[in-house]
Amino acid sequence: MAEIYEANVEGVYRFISFKVGRGPEAEDLTHDVFLKVVESIGSFQWKGITLKAWIYRIAHNAMVDYLRRRSRRPTTPLDEEMPIPARDDPAAEAELKVSMEQVAAAMTRLTEAQRQAITLRFSSELSIEEAAQVMKKRPGAIKALQHSGLASLRRNLIGEGGGHGED
Repeated sequence: MAEIYEANVEGVYRFISFKVGRGPEAEDLTHDVFLKVVESIGSFQWKGITLKAWIYRIAHNAMVDYLRRRSRRPTTPLDEEMPIPARDDPAAEAELKVSMEQVAAAMTRLTEAQRQAITLRFSSELSIEEAAQVMKKRPGAIKALQHSGLASLRRNLIGEGGGHGED
């Protein structure tokens, strides 16, 4: 179980935090996912789905449940900004922060399916087949979502001045 946890915890956290934000909620959800994995590992069957895709399916379901619960109760958003670790070049750090904010803003303009496909593929580093298993779609659909999502991201970023005029 330790090997399964170590191999997947960072990707699951990135997947969850992309949707719910970084911080205690994402950490708690990630913890809940791995508790569910431990509780359910005995029922896992290798029928057409990899262990990694199964774990991400649990993460997806936990996230959906969390978002449903959160939408039912009023909350006051906190003005928390994730600090960027200090490095030797403050100007580069500031530029990185602006770039990440631009990408995050551009991602909000994608469809939910495009966002999820891109997050699974690039943030969580799942294969096309694994992302298809998590999203319960065919690999071709994931490729199409990825392609159209990346094209939209590029258009949105260039439109915001995030591109450098190069292709």
